[in-house]
Amino acid sequence: MISEEQSRRITDAVDAAFDAQLAFTQELVKHPSLRTQEGSAQDLLYSAMARRGLAMDRWGLDADELATHEGFGPATVSYDNVTNVVGTYTPAAERGRSLILNGHVDVVPEGPAEAWSRSPWDAPIIDGWLYGRGAGDMKAGLAANLFAFDAVRAAGFEPAGRIHFQSVVEEECTGNGSLAALMRGYTADAVIIPEPEEDMLVRANVGVLWFRVRVSGSPTHPREMGAGFNAIDAAYTAMAALREVEEKWNADRGRHRWFEDLEHPINFNFGRINGGDWPSSVPAWCEFDVRAAIYPGTPAEQAWAELQECLARLAGGETPIHAVATRTGFFAEGYVLEPGSEAEALLERTHRQVFGRELESFTTPGYLDGRVFTLYAGTPALVYGPVSEAIHGFDERVSVESVRRITKSIALFIAGWCGLDERA
Repeated sequence: MISEEQSRRITDAVDAAFDAQLAFTQELVKHPSLRTQEGSAQDLLYSAMARRGLAMDRWGLDADELATHEGFGPATVSYDNVTNVVGTYTPAAERGRSLILNGHVDVVPEGPAEAWSRSPWDAPIIDGWLYGRGAGDMKAGLAANLFAFDAVRAAGFEPAGRIHFQSVVEEECTGNGSLAALMRGYTADAVIIPEPEEDMLVRANVGVLWFRVRVSGSPTHPREMGAGFNAIDAAYTAMAALREVEEKWNADRGRHRWFEDLEHPINFNFGRINGGDWPSSVPAWCEFDVRAAIYPGTPAEQAWAELQECLARLAGGETPIHAVATRTGFFAEGYVLEPGSEAEALLERTHRQVFGRELESFTTPGYLDGRVFTLYAGTPALVYGPVSEAIHGFDERVSVESVRRITKSIALFIAGWCGLDERA
């Protein structure tokens, strides 16, 4: 345990550097780090870590190597120039516990710019909120990791345990970035991932499958529509069949711990659709992309087989529909953070000290990279981060004061988990 005096020095150091932390977060948001376009944001983070004296590692993702791991999500883009960045702090005498501070730099597309109140990449601070695509999800968290470490050192201490600062890609589509870091050998005694989680700790989250369904039709001229087969119309029938699977899985929530009280934990999202070749031709094809959730403990292969069976049954209907699914990204199983770990107990204490209230946990129907560390490294992954609004939506924003408090809590966690030495 660290003393009250040490805690005060550390939290005061967060306050002293908080304007600089916000400025750095704003600069990071201004880099549109969409999928495969993360390079400039990673350059910024690499430089920021290197200036702190960390041992730097930057490498490109290798889809073939990743495909050998059960947690791999199929890649539908080239990984040329798609890189992870890790900076490692190693104390002079390593006597404390080790820690990974993880965050993803990739962001989802911004959508129509005219629907935003301002540019998605301007990053202004207005009425206590920092705006911009990725501000909450999760560039504020990436900055918090670094500035929490800074606060410990600025307070006159050095952590006594090894720390890996990870800025990874592919969190929004496959999870392959964190998986690549694990496969490269980065492990620790605990992990913190400051995703935008409303000042709470994630207890459990779903797994996610991404796939594309292609429905085949038979084209004719509209004057002979009855002789053709409309693939777009048939695609809606296929969607309805998948909705039946979704409702079946939701009805089973009572058998899945932590999900019993959620009204609709399993969500299938039809995120994109495309089809046909000509307005005056009955469409010969239609494709739609699906994001499907699965419960922790459900093998991805098992869920995938059930989804394929659902579509295969359409071929035997009164009007046969030929629908074929192809995996296009996430093939990720869900996880549960089991209560009772020393890491969680420490986070409860740091949160109580900073926020003045007990740490709450909750179950989310969203994907998180915590599954990589929990399922494949046996490491407690504390997904815990600031209050945000409209992530993946228009006018995404993160609460400035929440970021301040989360940074203080992470800084105190570093001190308590890794231990402290006085700086020379």
